[in-house]
Amino acid sequence: QVQLVESGGGLVQAGGSLRLSCAVSGRTFSRLTMGWFRQAPGKEREFVTAVSWSGSTDYADSVKGRFTISRDNAKNTVYLQMNSLKPEDTAVYYCAVDYSTAISKERHEYNYWGQGTQVTVSS
Repeated sequence: QVQLVESGGGLVQAGGSLRLSCAVSGRTFSRLTMGWFRQAPGKEREFVTAVSWSGSTDYADSVKGRFTISRDNAKNTVYLQMNSLKPEDTAVYYCAVDYSTAISKERHEYNYWGQGTQVTVSS
């Protein structure tokens, strides 16, 4: 059983920064593709970014140039650095595990999910 625990969410003013962390246990982390999704009130959960086991990354157009995903295989942790935050970034952010080696933007491709962490950006 894979377990994911997110942390680092909070309240920040527009233009500010936050770093989310997701600690993973129960599986060989270095071979996993890791993704971040978010869900705003009344909206569907959407892809934000992902990093493959080899270090390849992909980003949603809405966050390119502002968000950076990274992973520390020694700590079994994936990070999401969020800069220049906007009110429209407000959402619950979820990390997720994909057993495949290729990055997918589709929710159904991900096998396990964390409980989510709230990010609120005030204007």
